[in-house]
This record gives sequence, structure tokens and C-alpha cells, in this order.
Amino acid sequence: MGAQIRVYRQKISSTTSMRKIFKAMELIATSRIGKARARVAASLPYANAITRAVSAVASQSEIDHPLTTEPEQIRRAAVLVITSDRGLAGSYSASVLKQAEGLFELLHDEGKEVKTYLVGRKAQAYFDFRNREYSRVWTGGTDAPEFATAREIGEALLADFATDFEEGGVDEIHVVYTRFKSMVTQEPTVIRLLPLEVVEEQAASESDLLPLYEFEPETERVLDALLPRYIESRIFAAMLQAAASELAARQRAMKSAGDNATDLIKKYTRLRNTARQAEITQELSEIVAGADALAS
Repeated sequence: MGAQIRVYRQKISSTTSMRKIFKAMELIATSRIGKARARVAASLPYANAITRAVSAVASQSEIDHPLTTEPEQIRRAAVLVITSDRGLAGSYSASVLKQAEGLFELLHDEGKEVKTYLVGRKAQAYFDFRNREYSRVWTGGTDAPEFATAREIGEALLADFATDFEEGGVDEIHVVYTRFKSMVTQEPTVIRLLPLEVVEEQAASESDLLPLYEFEPETERVLDALLPRYIESRIFAAMLQAAASELAARQRAMKSAGDNATDLIKKYTRLRNTARQAEITQELSEIVAGADALAS
């Protein structure tokens, strides 16, 4: 009986230590989520402005530019999958990878080859474990993305987009990431970056109308300069959204783990007390039985 009590004491001690770790990680995620959300909000004005500029150039000029023209045949697609570097974030990375698998299946059904690019150690581990190929991987700082990383990713994707199919190039580019909606809701999302889809919407007022531009130099060179910046901003925005989603998921997961640890501690404490009570009852029974034996 004493050995059973020692086992419960050890379980209570180890679970208490784990609860402290969970609480610390929850507090860290909580302290960082505000900054991550602020970075998402701060990136919107630039992203909106450059999107507006690219839309103006593409919609107000009749040019055949490879970045805005749908190819006759799409034979190979690039897919950028954005996950996290660390775990303990619930189903965050698993949900992104599941969304990516659905996109891979869809592209294969359409007869397209897939060239994969990864962000985060979780995606790298997922592909390595299954012995699946990927072109490049970027790891480190997924919960605090840097624009230099987004620029490097954009350059790699644009280089492949500009390369012929026979030499390993791609015809379209997709991004799989987690869109941050609120602290409770984060949604795995797929967007197509290239070829660029410019949608002309009816303006609600005269102030919403795109201005008329005269381009100097010619329109093709303007697009050549604008579109790389546009791709970088979209990738960086996706990374910021993913970072905020990762922190929110980790905060929620750590709170749940801490609550479960508290419930386990209560359970083990109750079992320890029951075992101690049984041990005391057994000792009393033995004392009474010994006294009766001596008396008789």
C-alpha cells in the first residue's frame, strides 16, 4: 500500500511540473499574440496599396504579360506550404498539411505535376518521414516572420515561374497557409499567386474608382517592377497571418493542457488519499486483531 502512495505522489509531482511548463508557454503565447496581430494590421496598408497599383496597371492596359496571362496548358504547379517550427500548438500544422494534401490531390487529378516548397520544421519533418521530395525549405522564426525571408521565397518562386517547363519551371504558384480570423478561429487557406487574377469590381462611389495612369516607361516594364513586390507582400502577409494563427493555437492548446493537468492532479490526489485511508484502516485492523489475540 505504501508503494502505491509513493507512485501517486510521483505522478502528482511530475504533473505539477508539466502544468507549470504549460502555464509558462500559455503566458508567452499570450504576450506575443498582440504583437503578431499588430504586425498583421500594419502590413495591410502596403499590401492594399500595391494590390491597387498592380490591378490598375493590369486592368487599364491590354498587354500579354506572362505574370497576368493564363497559360494555354498548365503542366507543373508550385505549392508553398507554411507551417510552424515548433509543436505544442494543437492541430495547427496538421490542419495546414491536410489542406495541402487536398490541393496536391486536386492538382494531380488535373494532370499537373507538383513542385513543393516548405516553410517550417513541421512541414519538413512531415515530408522527410514519408520520403517525399521538396525543392526548398525555410525554417526558423515562423512565429515572428522577417520580410527578408519572404523576399527570398518570392525570388525563388518567381525564378521557377520564369523558367521553361522543360528546365524544371512551373506554370502557376499556390500558397497554403492559415488565415487568422480571431483568437478562436483560424482557417487553413489556399490562394493562387500566379498567374495573377485581377478581378474588376463595380465601384461603390467615384472615390473607389481606380485612377487613370500614363505609364513611363512602358506598361510591361512597370509590371516587371511591380509584380515581384506584389508577390513578396502577399507571401509576407500570409506568413504574418500564419504566425498569429500559430500563437493563438498554441495559447489555446496550452490552456487546455494546463486545465487537463489540474484535473489529473485532483484525480491523483483523491486516489492517494483513498490509498492512505485504506492503509490506515488496515493498520488499525491489524492492531485490533493483535490486541484481541493477546487478550484471548
